Formats: sequence, C-alpha cells, structure tokens
Amino acid sequence: MSKIKDLKAKVLKAVQDSDIASMYVLEQEAYDTFEENTLQDYYANILDLALEKLTTTLEANRHMNMNEVQDFATIRALYEYAMEHYHAGKISDASALFEVLSGISNDENFSSALKFHWLASAENISLDDFLLKIADVNATENAGTFYISAFSKEAQKLLDKSQNSGE
Repeated sequence: MSKIKDLKAKVLKAVQDSDIASMYVLEQEAYDTFEENTLQDYYANILDLALEKLTTTLEANRHMNMNEVQDFATIRALYEYAMEHYHAGKISDASALFEVLSGISNDENFSSALKFHWLASAENISLDDFLLKIADVNATENAGTFYISAFSKEAQKLLDKSQNSGE
C-alpha cells in the first residue's frame, strides 16, 4: 500500500472511531504527506469531530476531563478553532467560543485562562493587542501548554473591570 493510501486508511479509521487524539498523532505525517486541499479536509475532520463531542458534552451537561485523552484532544481542537476566529478578526465568534470553553473543562487553570481570552475578546481587543498586552507569551512557552496560560498585569485589570461592571 502506498504511503498516501496507508495514511488515508489510518485517518478514515480515526474518523470512523471519532478518535480525535489519533488524528493529532497522525498530524505531522498528514502535514508531510497531503497536499493543501487534502490537509484542509483533514483539519475539517478534526473540527467536525470536536464539534460533535462538544454538542454531546453540552447535551449531557457534563465537564470535559483534561486527563482523558479524547476530551483533551477535543478541547485542543476547539481552542485552535477559536484562535483561528480570533486571528481572522471574527472577534465575536471567538469570544463566544472562549466563553463556552471557559466553562466546559474540569481543569481550573484552563478555565481561568480562557476567561481572560473571553474577557479580552468581549472587550473587542484584537489578537495582536491580546498577545502584546494581556498574554505573557514567554511564560506560556515555558509552561508548555497548548493554550495561552500566562498573563500580564493588564489581564488582572481586565478581570477587575469586568467584575466591577457586573459581568
């Protein structure tokens, strides 16, 4: 079997099994193997699976467990999707996703971090300004998280402002 056919078979199995974690395991191979259109479809499959899992989770009124590999992969995919919206200037869409994500996880650090994302986007702060003024990118890199997890003193001002306005 050719490398492309073999990889497509692995991807198809992961999609059929709703296995987002396996999709992420195959990500580098997909990136190295697939052409641009196929790669876009690959990421669309990850997003579709993540949105299905989000819907199921919300309907079950439960939290996602960051220690469970499929929940972790789902949260990562949804976070990346929200950041894509933020990057594209779709700030209100990003804000809505950040709000949902801030409440969907059982991980307090993630939830707290996403509240800063949500507050910044709700205040219509651009992604560039968020990264320059609110986020602490170096501390986040040192923490090794997939999401922006460290923040500047400006973030606390943003939180204080929201609490004073009753949000």
